[in-house]
Amino acid sequence: RERERQRARVVRERGLTVALSPLSISEMLPTQRDVVLVAGGALFGVAASLACMAIKRRWRSASAPAPGLTDDNFVQAGTDMLYWLRDYRIKCAKGGYFPVRSQVSPGYLEALVPAEAPVDGEPWQDIVADVDRVIVPGLTHWQSNDFYAYFKPHSSYPSVLGELLSAGLNVMGFSWISSPACTELETRVCDWVGRLLGLPDAFLASSGGLGGGVIQGSAGESVIVAILAARTKALYLNPDAVATDLVLYSSDQAHSIVENACMILGIDREQRYRQIPTRKADNFTLDPELLEQTIEVDRELGLIPFFVCATVGTTSTGACDPLEPIGQVCAEHQAWLHVDAAWGGAFAICPEHRHIIAGIHGVDSICTNAHKQLLTNFDCCLFWVRDRTFLLEALSLTPEYLRNAASDAATVIDYKDWQIPLGRRFRSLKLWFVLRSYGQSGLRQYLRNGVDRANQFAARVQDSPNFRLFVPPAMSLVCFQLVDSKRGATEVLNKALLDRVNATGHLFLIHSKAKGEMFLRLACGGTEDVADLDNAWAIIEQQGRTILAAADTF
Repeated sequence: RERERQRARVVRERGLTVALSPLSISEMLPTQRDVVLVAGGALFGVAASLACMAIKRRWRSASAPAPGLTDDNFVQAGTDMLYWLRDYRIKCAKGGYFPVRSQVSPGYLEALVPAEAPVDGEPWQDIVADVDRVIVPGLTHWQSNDFYAYFKPHSSYPSVLGELLSAGLNVMGFSWISSPACTELETRVCDWVGRLLGLPDAFLASSGGLGGGVIQGSAGESVIVAILAARTKALYLNPDAVATDLVLYSSDQAHSIVENACMILGIDREQRYRQIPTRKADNFTLDPELLEQTIEVDRELGLIPFFVCATVGTTSTGACDPLEPIGQVCAEHQAWLHVDAAWGGAFAICPEHRHIIAGIHGVDSICTNAHKQLLTNFDCCLFWVRDRTFLLEALSLTPEYLRNAASDAATVIDYKDWQIPLGRRFRSLKLWFVLRSYGQSGLRQYLRNGVDRANQFAARVQDSPNFRLFVPPAMSLVCFQLVDSKRGATEVLNKALLDRVNATGHLFLIHSKAKGEMFLRLACGGTEDVADLDNAWAIIEQQGRTILAAADTF
């Protein structure tokens, strides 16, 4: 017992550095036991805390590895990436650094990227280095001043930063309450652009009516939404009808998104979609009289015309359908008139081009892609409706978990009811940045520059004995052909020209066909200068001369 007392005294003096057995503790004096038990409990608590921390560290290591970027290095990594983007775009603008169209073969990436994701995270610098090694060789450089294919877009720096902010905020703006700023800014910028285009007040949310705008992902999504609204309206107006009684119409130059919408919505393309023939003499625009005749035939068959898609700026030739008389036909037959102005609509910002949407007052819906001609990166398609009633009737669905007081009171806009998906990004930020950075005057200058460059190129075509315009220039689009003095503008010759021009790596063009006739398209953006067009023409003319010199071999 004396030995135990001595040990207890040592324990007190040394801060419990000596282990004690339960037996010796039970034999201590009450005051000694209290000291030992209290101090021992404290030590146990510290040990338990340390053990828990170790377990947490192990758990985090196993289930959530340290991210490649943290609060400490995110800003530096982001700065480095912005520098990379700036340098890349400078190279694209100057030309000569990359072949405009990627030169890789299908499947090139398989040898460069492992078949499985890495087990452990890789250093950020290694990931970024692979952008140059793996990604850049497989890029077709849409930002290049030598890119004239499709409809040339240009994403400005304000737009890029707006996209960055949207990604960082990571807002899911499906309803007003999910992020009021996301909804209300979108409503406002749609009104801004609507006013720039000269849309009637009925299409603006601020008018206090039933119209308004929304940002969709693409013109393809817009036409699907428009067809759904039109179908809902048609079945409401014709309560005895069924969906298979309904017929929709467009010109044969309308974008394939209309036919694709039929496929998605289960509309019989062969029996319920009429593609009205166009003529070169009319610049391939939709003939209102022929539309009226086609509708009358369908009515005699007991069918119901419910949807017409007119186009402002067709993809092939830039044709602009006459909206005024088409709207009159649609009004007579209670058909919904949608305008696909994905490319051409933006030019209406310039007063001298406002005529392309003359008759807009008779339209039910219209869309235009800010990611084509308004310096905003993909995706950003503005879609307006005159009356949202049937749009909401077609798409509104609010499960219990999405209900809230603001939505139930119908005092706010919930954009989930204006689109196909539920979730939606904060797209309006980038457009807001662009509109504020460039202003109305800056956007008009950009658009006019593209038109000027197209006219300059068209003049070169007209001055050459070896080339001819297929149709008059349309805004910033030029359609042209290589012509042989003996055989004319054959498809063989123009196919050879296209292949040879693109093979140089210094230009990228595409072709199209109208009424079976092939031609080449050169679509300007708004960033090119005269030297860029001189370079493009020099390549095209040289390759054309080479082909004509060997025309007998084709």
